[in-house]
Amino acid sequence: MKRIALFPGSFDPITNGHLQTVQRARTLFDEVVVAVMTNASKQGLFTPEEKKALVAAAVADMPNVRVIAAPDQLTVRVAASVGAKFLLRGLRNESDFTYEAGIAQINKTQDPAIETVFFYADSATAFVSSSMIKEVARFGGDVSGLVPANVAAALTAKMRMLGSDV
Repeated sequence: MKRIALFPGSFDPITNGHLQTVQRARTLFDEVVVAVMTNASKQGLFTPEEKKALVAAAVADMPNVRVIAAPDQLTVRVAASVGAKFLLRGLRNESDFTYEAGIAQINKTQDPAIETVFFYADSATAFVSSSMIKEVARFGGDVSGLVPANVAAALTAKMRMLGSDV
């Protein structure tokens, strides 16, 4: 039986920390499906289609990874639709663990067979969040060491389009 893991997230934008999680997971699972989803509590910068394209380009050299867009769907339903029995979550700190543990428990109420696997970030990426990346980019800061090159370029273009100080 093929071991498929779903890595859901808003990926607005995808960061090097997210990619680290994907890299590590792809050695443990037969397939990793990165699902670009909606976080209703966050204001998105990129459209779901833009995010999917950015993520796909960032993981293009990873043969057992594929990217889907699944906005406005329940995570466990997306997992079932791709045959995933595992959900991947990255943890940067203890606050993330508390938050993610609650989500894992809710997901279990929806699908008792689903298992959540946590990957703790290393010190090089533990401080990075998509929200911080957008803030730095909005004011013309250098995010090139924190996101894939295609994402840094897309952030610069998006900020220029929005009239930010880049």
